[in-house]
Amino acid sequence: MIQIFGTLKNFDVKTAQRWFSERRISVQFVDLKEKEMSAGEFESVVQALAREYSSRSEAIEEMIDKKSKDYASIAYLDDADKAQKLFENQLKLLKQPICRNGKDRATIGLSQKVWETWK
Repeated sequence: MIQIFGTLKNFDVKTAQRWFSERRISVQFVDLKEKEMSAGEFESVVQALAREYSSRSEAIEEMIDKKSKDYASIAYLDDADKAQKLFENQLKLLKQPICRNGKDRATIGLSQKVWETWK
């Protein structure tokens, strides 16, 4: 089951939902305003992204919305603190959408080329 984490007002989230819908791929949408990721969900996304990038710290860095007005609160923290701050402030700091396919595959932002490989 593919999950999309984000908010309904985010344009990229709407684009992701439309992309999957046009291909008749069912998704579970999780509105971060109503329910943020659990610690386990967050960790599985980080681990999946860490396989894609070269390290866990790079994956965390990719997950941060650098355009967020709250970016300054996380920009200069060390890696362990960044992960904790990101988990605690998902709605304000996460880049959207986060799409997860099972526990071992995830993307951050619009990643249609990767989604095409998800069958």
